[in-house]
Amino acid sequence: MKIEYQKKISLLNRKKKKGAETESLEKLKATVSHLHTRYIVDMQSLDSTVSEINNLRDHKLYPRLVELVDGMATMWEAMHTHHSDQYKLVAALRACDVSLAPRETSDQHHDITIQLWNVVREWNSQFQNLVTHQKEYIQALNSWLKLNIIPIESNLKEKVSSPAKVAKPPIQDLLRGWLSQLEKLPEASAKSAILSFSEVIHTIVILQDDELKLKERCEETRKEFIRKKRYFDEWRRRYMERKMAASARENEEGVGRSFERKGPHRGKEVCGGECGGEAEE
Repeated sequence: MKIEYQKKISLLNRKKKKGAETESLEKLKATVSHLHTRYIVDMQSLDSTVSEINNLRDHKLYPRLVELVDGMATMWEAMHTHHSDQYKLVAALRACDVSLAPRETSDQHHDITIQLWNVVREWNSQFQNLVTHQKEYIQALNSWLKLNIIPIESNLKEKVSSPAKVAKPPIQDLLRGWLSQLEKLPEASAKSAILSFSEVIHTIVILQDDELKLKERCEETRKEFIRKKRYFDEWRRRYMERKMAASARENEEGVGRSFERKGPHRGKEVCGGECGGEAEE
């Protein structure tokens, strides 16, 4: 509308210079006056809308952002406290005697290690999302704020009473300070440390998995050995029984054959002795 108004003003001035007819000039003046009135009404409406946006920005959005920043600061302090306590526990665990701890990995131990690995992976992902999304949120607010505080320039606007614009709203310093503090965070070192921790746990998971597979193979081999040993013992027992039975039969047959060979002569000797004794009597 501003461009159209300026075009009509230029046209009116040109016609005045050329000495155009009065009727044509009056019609053009009426059009310019109508555009001027519409422009003033629209600018007043725009000023009212801008004032409402600024009011929401300074009295609604800004306090909420202050609360959010305070909450984030409290969260970081709590995280620092918990991590310090965890570090103390880890340092204390180094002095523990682990010589009596079981050396073999159990299924329960392996499952807990996998759970720890999943938690650390999720921790790494959520930490990256936390920092990245905060920065993106602040950058989006900054982009919106730059558009919000751009003054509306107009030749006609000076004639319209409009609310005073705040050159530098408090939210601007808040966003700059917030982003500055986030940029100072050693997020790269933290991400690298968490990722390294996750990779170490993953290596342990793989080694435990290999150990459990070997343990399973050993158990299968042990069962196979017991089964085959049982079969062997059973075969040996039967073999020894058959061998002893065969040996016993051979002994019996040998004794029988010996009696058959020596039996008659032995009878005569016995009979002769007995008979001789009777004769002497």
